[in-house]
Amino acid sequence: MAHTDLADISEVRCALREFLRYRWREESAEVAELLLSELVTNALVHTRHGAVVTVTVAPATLRVEVRDFVSGLPMSYIPDADDGTHGRGLILVQSLADAWGVKAHALGKVVWFELDGGRP
Repeated sequence: MAHTDLADISEVRCALREFLRYRWREESAEVAELLLSELVTNALVHTRHGAVVTVTVAPATLRVEVRDFVSGLPMSYIPDADDGTHGRGLILVQSLADAWGVKAHALGKVVWFELDGGRP
């Protein structure tokens, strides 16, 4: 997915929704969709070099990883009232994920989150 493919974020969300349909509780799947779209949007907007999404489902944990191909860790940002809806992606991830982090790679990084909950 390249920078110009921002419209494809809805396709990524839909693919995750379908993947989780019978594997994960609906409320947690909806949170996963939201957080995935935030991380993919960040990767596409801030790196302009595309992203790769990996989803892993274990008995009690869902892990979503978004890898981009630009070095540099995401910056913490606290939006002000004039920012509209801009700048809240990582705040949502921090607030809603049970765990999250960033792992640097030789080329790029992976931003990941985990949700606890289990299967339906």
